[in-house]
Amino acid sequence: MKRTVVGIFLLTAALAAWAQTQNLGVGDAVRVTVFQQPDLTTEARINDRGTIAMPLVGEVKVAGLSQAEAAKSIAESLKNGKILKNPQVSVSITTLRSRQVSVLGHVARPGRIALDETSSQLADVIAASGGIASGGSDIVTVLRDGKEHKVNVLKPFELKGGETIHVDRAAVVYIYGEVTRAGAYPLVPDMTVMQAIAAGGGITTRGSERRLKLRRPSGNGKYVETDAKLQDRVKADDVIFVREALF
Repeated sequence: MKRTVVGIFLLTAALAAWAQTQNLGVGDAVRVTVFQQPDLTTEARINDRGTIAMPLVGEVKVAGLSQAEAAKSIAESLKNGKILKNPQVSVSITTLRSRQVSVLGHVARPGRIALDETSSQLADVIAASGGIASGGSDIVTVLRDGKEHKVNVLKPFELKGGETIHVDRAAVVYIYGEVTRAGAYPLVPDMTVMQAIAAGGGITTRGSERRLKLRRPSGNGKYVETDAKLQDRVKADDVIFVREALF
């Protein structure tokens, strides 16, 4: 029991120390304490302007500052406003929201996930969201600074607060006709028609590898149909149809 309590204490202390190194951001909740001035003690959330409202002072910009820098800025505002001669101010984070990311798409539990020093990696955040749901892809889209980045979940990738992760639908090819198991199958890099058919269990005894049709999306809601060969490369959403052999 003592070991558990000590472990929790050490973990809490580590998280508190880590929080001290983080700059404040929009959405974070902070507690401002002014030594021997309980009326000036304030709990506030940093608004979209990056400021908090302090009694007798008004708005003070704190976003982008460390907790120590924010405390210094508030102290200077109190001093410049001739409210206190030598104010001693401390600022602490009570809720860290600027270090959150949004996880959307094919995951078990879409929503917002808080980042910390143990879970800023993409793979950790996906795991915290319940993992990739059925039909989801290992290649996800990360929206960073207004730009989209395609990232493999299996590779190290450190996230930043405010980013959005979208788990896309896995790319598939469709196989129909004279195959053992018709249906949709995951598309792998450089996949050929032959490999796609093999994923479906191969051609039945009634089918012919010389009578293959490939339907490919044309981008306008329609498909272009062509004859296919076993060594042709396939693309996402291709439809392969194996026709009966001619006797």
